[in-house]
Amino acid sequence: QLQASGGGLVQAGGSLRLSCAASGGTLSSYAVGWFRQAPGKERELVALITGGVTLQADSVKGRFTISRDNAKNTVTLQMNSLKPEDTAVYYCVAHSRDGEVSATPGHYDYWGQGTLVTVSS
Repeated sequence: QLQASGGGLVQAGGSLRLSCAASGGTLSSYAVGWFRQAPGKERELVALITGGVTLQADSVKGRFTISRDNAKNTVTLQMNSLKPEDTAVYYCVAHSRDGEVSATPGHYDYWGQGTLVTVSS
């Protein structure tokens, strides 16, 4: 089970830190990441840690950083220089086979409940 937290309202240019805590499993053996879904749009893969490699969508490169804390069994998304177009519900995800890469939502076995990020202009 995944539990996401850390969303909120922030002005453009600000920062937020999203956290995802896992229970019932060890995230270190999973591919883990974050999707987001803006109103009227499809879910989009934002960042992923898989096989020891971190990947980010082009739209967030240089602004968002994903990291994993194996001791705390958490995954964090640090979001800097936020833009109004980053407004979305953010979901943490996990896939049971570390090392695989997919931007398809159906590929992921576990989803957190979503946390809303709103960036005002």
